[in-house]
Amino acid sequence: MYKYEFVRIELKKFSLKELKTKQDYHAIIEQNAKAGWRLVQILTPPTGIYGSATHYELIFEKEV
Repeated sequence: MYKYEFVRIELKKFSLKELKTKQDYHAIIEQNAKAGWRLVQILTPPTGIYGSATHYELIFEKEV
């Protein structure tokens, strides 16, 4: 059996040049890996205004 953790990563304002996250998702993934969590998926939810995502969802799992 597994348990799951969901981490929401907010995006900064939309820019035509690039999308930036408010949090450092690399650090979040590394911290969770050290705690025994495995990254399963990065989910992009339905888009907001102008077809851009408002956030990403990191999905981690750990065997219990």
